Amino acid sequence: MDQTLKFDPALLRRYDKSGPRYTSYPTALELHSGFGDQEYREHIQKSNQHGGPLSLYVHVPFCDTVCFYCACNKIITNNRKHAEPYLESLLKEIALQGALFDKSRVVNQLHWGGGTPTFLNFEQMQRLMSALRQAFTLRDDDLGEYSIEVDPRETNDDTIRQLREMGFNRVSLGVQDFDPVVQKAVNRIQTEAQTFAVLTAAREQGFRSTNIDLIYGLPFQTVASFANTLDKLLVVVPDRFSIFNYAHMPNRFKTQRQINDDDLPSAAEKLAILQMIGQKLGDAGYVYIGMDHFAKPDDELAIAQREGKLYRNFQGYSTHSDCDLVGLGMTSIGRVGDAYMQNEKELADYNQKITDGKLPIVKGLDLNDDDKLRKEVITQLICHFELNFKKIEQQFSIQFAEYFKKELPALLPMQEDGLLSLDQDGIKVLSAGRLLIRNICMVFDRYLAEKQQQQFSKVI
Repeated sequence: MDQTLKFDPALLRRYDKSGPRYTSYPTALELHSGFGDQEYREHIQKSNQHGGPLSLYVHVPFCDTVCFYCACNKIITNNRKHAEPYLESLLKEIALQGALFDKSRVVNQLHWGGGTPTFLNFEQMQRLMSALRQAFTLRDDDLGEYSIEVDPRETNDDTIRQLREMGFNRVSLGVQDFDPVVQKAVNRIQTEAQTFAVLTAAREQGFRSTNIDLIYGLPFQTVASFANTLDKLLVVVPDRFSIFNYAHMPNRFKTQRQINDDDLPSAAEKLAILQMIGQKLGDAGYVYIGMDHFAKPDDELAIAQREGKLYRNFQGYSTHSDCDLVGLGMTSIGRVGDAYMQNEKELADYNQKITDGKLPIVKGLDLNDDDKLRKEVITQLICHFELNFKKIEQQFSIQFAEYFKKELPALLPMQEDGLLSLDQDGIKVLSAGRLLIRNICMVFDRYLAEKQQQQFSKVI
């Protein structure tokens, strides 16, 4: 498949509006409070009847310092003792949920995110992993995709060794930017030595995959400064890069109010940085997976995309479309069967439900037939940059042109602009449209017209 990018600044500026990132369809904004403990249990029962593997997401919300750009659900504290009561509640939730899932369902994917999972000490992490192994059927052959997000400032050689011994085989390192001026502006001081030491240790311990997280659009960033960060990282050849567009929404995220708007790069500078990223990573042999993700051609994501098996869920791109996703911990989101569900967002509310012996579900959504159809359309476009109408028609017993008679005309201007080709057989996203895939997906989003755009980040 054609995995090249065509960069047209004028076109990108014209289409640069706000919209969902489509880690799900419908998006998490559609989850409602009418879905709770009982509804979730019913979906688990239905899911057990179908069987199949599981994916577990575990949310550890703690960080000891705040990064001003952060829009994650986190708890900032220097007191490590604050993690203990949460951990106790989390262990109880793991037992509650594990008892509901059939033990024949193997956990093929596991991810610890946050916050900073390595905020926990070794003994706490051991207890957490032991609880997961007791409640669910985790693999012991190292063939699963077991990953963890680490902050190099919170990690050393011993930590990496311990994580590998616990069963993790993939690691994602938060970097964002090496430039000291940028780091000071966003309150994330992290040396190159810290980062490379963790990366080296991960490889020495046999981690199969290393991912680097970067953000463009932060205060004081320039094309030259960000290129310098990329050049240093390309020397050590990570398996994947996740390079996100900074979404400055201080009205929604209080910590972002610490960032001075005047210090942010201009829209033109951000586009130039993005162009440099695509060019530099392409020259280095990485392929553009989509939505800010780049990978080596032999990476599992790249292979899955070429084979038409790539999937997208609340954790981003994935090769495990066959897994139900079980969310564990406060604010985590899951997908079980044909439903999405989210845990309580506030720590006190989460702890209270666990104390009461209830699943800490705060809201969820049952997908209707239209949701399932549009979900498949958007998934195919955002993962594989093409859509075969006949396959959709056979899968959902519809006539595509008739069902989407209002949507298809909206694609014609995009075809004229060279973002895609549209014919009676389907849609193919062209090189110029790959960076604007969110715009194309938005055409098929039935809920989007009802939402205010400021609820979403800009596409570029």
